[in-house]
Amino acid sequence: MLTRITCVFTLMVLSSVPVLADSCAEHYESSGVPLVTGTTHKTWMTFPSVNPGIALDKVSRAVLAEGFVDVNVDKKLGTLTTQQETTGSGRPQTLRVVVRKDGRGSRVDAVFILPPGQVAPGVSSNLCRVVDAAGQ
Repeated sequence: MLTRITCVFTLMVLSSVPVLADSCAEHYESSGVPLVTGTTHKTWMTFPSVNPGIALDKVSRAVLAEGFVDVNVDKKLGTLTTQQETTGSGRPQTLRVVVRKDGRGSRVDAVFILPPGQVAPGVSSNLCRVVDAAGQ
């Protein structure tokens, strides 16, 4: 009887603990050698209860808030592409975001590409701010 009560109590406690979701930072990765080669920064997140169309709209607004201009959104494909040239070199930095259906929700993938000779401090937090906007 005591074992049964202990099991029930344990199940009640475990079921009341919130499920820890993955964070954008956990999925962040980069490749390339800063200033020597081009670098690619990637991350992704899933949002189980966010419609892909709504997620794409929210991400679009977040990209604009980050200061990008000439943002191209293709709602049919669920894509967002934009470039910015901030160094005066004529070589643009490219941001690509894809929002697709994932179960009943959405998955948002983002890639930020820097050409050789460029660095961008805070890329991981800026990229996560854009991706996380889909769930807000």
